[in-house]
Amino acid sequence: MRYTKSSFFAITNGVDPVQTQINLNTLSSIIDGVNANPASVLGPHAIQVDGKNAIAVRGYFPGFDQAWLLDDRNAATRPMRRIHPSGVYEGLMPQQDSSTNPQYRFRLSNSTGKTIEMQDPYAVPSLISDFDRHLFNAGEHWKIYEKLGSHLRDVEGNVGVNFAVWAPNAQSVQVVGDFNHWDGRSHSMQKQIPSGIWELFVPQIGTGQKYKYRIRMQDGQVVDKTDPYGVFAELPPRTASIVTSLDDYQWKDDQWMDRRKGENQLDKPMSVYEVHLGSWRKCKTGVHGWMNYREIAHQLVQYCKEMGFTHVELLPVSEHPFTGSWGYQTVGYFSVTSRYGTPEDFMYFVDHCHQNDIGVIIDWVPAHFPKDSHGLRQFDGSALYEHADPRQGEHPDWGTMIFNFGRNEVRNFLVANALFWLEKYHLDGLRVDAVASMLYLDYSRKEGEWVPNVHGGRENLEAIHLLREFNIQSHLQHPGVLTIAEESTAWPGVSRPTESGGLGFSLKWNMGWMNDTLRYMRHEPIHRQFHQNELTFSLIYAFTENFTLPLSHDEVVHGKGALIAQMAGDLWQKFANLRLLYSTMWTHPGKNLLFMGCELAQWHEWNYDSELQWDLLDWETHRGVQKLVADLNHLLKREPALYELDFSADGFEWIDCMNAQDSVLGYIRKAKDPKDFLVVCSNFTPVVRKYRMGVPRAGFYREIFNSDSVHYAGTNVGNYPGIRADSNIPQHGRPASIELILPPLATVIFKPE
Repeated sequence: MRYTKSSFFAITNGVDPVQTQINLNTLSSIIDGVNANPASVLGPHAIQVDGKNAIAVRGYFPGFDQAWLLDDRNAATRPMRRIHPSGVYEGLMPQQDSSTNPQYRFRLSNSTGKTIEMQDPYAVPSLISDFDRHLFNAGEHWKIYEKLGSHLRDVEGNVGVNFAVWAPNAQSVQVVGDFNHWDGRSHSMQKQIPSGIWELFVPQIGTGQKYKYRIRMQDGQVVDKTDPYGVFAELPPRTASIVTSLDDYQWKDDQWMDRRKGENQLDKPMSVYEVHLGSWRKCKTGVHGWMNYREIAHQLVQYCKEMGFTHVELLPVSEHPFTGSWGYQTVGYFSVTSRYGTPEDFMYFVDHCHQNDIGVIIDWVPAHFPKDSHGLRQFDGSALYEHADPRQGEHPDWGTMIFNFGRNEVRNFLVANALFWLEKYHLDGLRVDAVASMLYLDYSRKEGEWVPNVHGGRENLEAIHLLREFNIQSHLQHPGVLTIAEESTAWPGVSRPTESGGLGFSLKWNMGWMNDTLRYMRHEPIHRQFHQNELTFSLIYAFTENFTLPLSHDEVVHGKGALIAQMAGDLWQKFANLRLLYSTMWTHPGKNLLFMGCELAQWHEWNYDSELQWDLLDWETHRGVQKLVADLNHLLKREPALYELDFSADGFEWIDCMNAQDSVLGYIRKAKDPKDFLVVCSNFTPVVRKYRMGVPRAGFYREIFNSDSVHYAGTNVGNYPGIRADSNIPQHGRPASIELILPPLATVIFKPE
């Protein structure tokens, strides 16, 4: 049945729908902001008036004195009746059979003469389907970030922003922001039962709007929370989320991305430069001297190309309230920190790196999150993201909260977050922080301070499941990416496939090598003969995992001193020892990671608030260390023997590891082609030695690297241009040998011709 304009007036003059169909208590729950189902009252509703079909449209407009319905179907303007003095209005429209979604707007005015027109937030169908909700509650919606959070949306030409947040135990949720002057009364969100997701479409707003979720807990307490799925936020200490689109940037790294898919990254040269963006370099403009991502991109890429690094690894770039946490206490898991610019600026950073053949890895922190009131802790008034039991939910070392890895929606949040960074920002890898703290229930806890698993053990079975899921999905959906574990224990199979019982990481940090080697380098050379095992022990387990050798930010903070300061001896010996450390690191099986400033032989501990000591490059000794690192990186790229078999015993062979008295080591690094190999010899004393070392075959061995070279501010003792191997004098079980001069505190590398 179709209604004419005259018949509609007959309906409005009939039964008063307000008196017969709206309960005062229901209205009060809307006004008080405690109704979990505001669309049951507000928005369009089919009713009967005098036995005829009609649509009652209700809205809550606090601060406005008059309201009209603008019927877009026939350009009619219909006055709305105030049905509650706080500002609830109702108007009637004829029901048309052909109209599944009534098309109308509101016109509002107040006593000051202000008049606005707006769409009805409660007239738009949900963006989140039943299947979306099912996958999310099952912990398997890998693109849930496309549904939760804030998203630009066009509904039949009605442009606005869809907001959605998971808060199952909240009494009610409102979205507040610039668009409603931080008054959420007119934007109460709709709860979807049983998923626990709250949703609301707010029309006629776009990007740049600041917002939060105003959550009323079951005890009546109200708190404003940052969007857990928000992709951008205000510059700390401000904490609002900002509506932002991630779909407008035009990527130019197609060649890099296509090539990455078809390559095995593990048999490629890899030298990682670990960087904290806020303190690598400072500028005179900008907050705290921080450079923009785009500005950093050009300077950092140029530097990495000169230095020969293949990748940069960034300390966490997700939003964090406290700069002094270096990003490791994250609140905005989906938000790139606004300290250095916008999401598009960071996309440009990654894009520029890729166009210059430099990979980008970021640190990712799924182990814990801070207690800041605007963040995840007690998000809806309950232990939603964390455990309620402090024996499981609080980290004793860091004063942070531990995720409840056993909850499907929390596991989904974390895995989807990892995939989000790989998908939206084209990242080449994620280095997972503090994996050991996730694997063990008794990590840093005394007896009685932890809860065993269902089998009575100390293994965190839920965290293991999360890490395996993270690795499976990362490698399945983004072939060629690297997942890297900072794991400091002997947990087996960290970098082994999940189908064989491993955790599935691509690489694992070799913390044992780092600790043993730095301990050795602190010994005075005269004592090193008693500690030879600290250098050789790593080769016993070197091929049990795919190892990265890290000299990271953790080794130059908290009173440990800079690396140069940790070296033994006088000033000359400290520089020689540092060059020796780097030379043995680059020739040891495994990939390499070096924290910024270490290549400068920086004297100060790293300070996140100051830039690196670039002025040290005025000194020949510091320039020498920098040049040495650059040459090692370029040598790594040229010599397959230094990278092709990093994770196989076929790529390494001892020549002499028993000469503790002289503190000398000799070994071979081999490529996949057995004819392609390098001979490496290191002298860990400040004494020049004549040394005969066995080699695989006779011939001329060219000296291709010497860490004591004058180019590196060394003493220039060596064997340039090389040595001929004598087949008449076998040594170390080899058919031939070379007699070489070993420079003091130095490494020399020979390549047979």
